[in-house]
Amino acid sequence: MKPHNAQSDQTVLDVLQQFRLIYGSMRRHFRLVEERCGMSGSQMWVLQEVQRSPEIGIGELASRMGIHQSTCSLLVDKLVALGCLDKRKKQSDQRRVGLCLADRGREALAALPGPAEGILPEALSAVPLAVLKTLHINLDELLRHLPGKDDKFASMPLADMLKQPEGE
Repeated sequence: MKPHNAQSDQTVLDVLQQFRLIYGSMRRHFRLVEERCGMSGSQMWVLQEVQRSPEIGIGELASRMGIHQSTCSLLVDKLVALGCLDKRKKQSDQRRVGLCLADRGREALAALPGPAEGILPEALSAVPLAVLKTLHINLDELLRHLPGKDDKFASMPLADMLKQPEGE
């Protein structure tokens, strides 16, 4: 452990406030998505990806979202049950199933107040590549020192991680 001084203590607090701003802004965005669309941010992200690529398969969808295929499959099944998505045989390959938007899914997307995947991926995409690479290196270093780090969170949608129980 390095010795602390007033300057390093202040820098720690400044960085902590930056994380609070990111976290709070993401939570507010996903709360607004749920209020306007009646679905979670991760469900809306699935719908948005299907809108971008009709007949997409679950494997590719999971890959695009950076989540585990079983997590993606659960999201898709729920959206099919809600009448937001349809599973259809692909025109290009009748042996494979692709996903298509249903009317309820199109209606939910029309109410979307911003990017379904969240404001953080959008902000990261706007950052110059050199800055993004530096951030990646620095966050890796931070994660090396993070007690209780659980790698399973890396493949979980942010919208699902930021949900809080009712009444909080």
